[in-house]
Amino acid sequence: MELLSEALPAVNFKSDFLFGELDSFSIFTIMMLLSEEYGVKMDATDATPKNFRSVDSLVKMVEEKLGYRQ
Repeated sequence: MELLSEALPAVNFKSDFLFGELDSFSIFTIMMLLSEEYGVKMDATDATPKNFRSVDSLVKMVEEKLGYRQ
């Protein structure tokens, strides 16, 4: 979460509905950071309220892309 908080300090990453805190630039920034940090391919279909609901849902999305969860 530190990686995201540093890039987007105005966003409350502890929010119960993170997607409501984000604008399109924030979503794009998060996708790029996660892609670069974890080497996963992100595309527009990943930018859903389900995936961006919380930090936990972002973690789940990355883990699924890495093959940690199915």
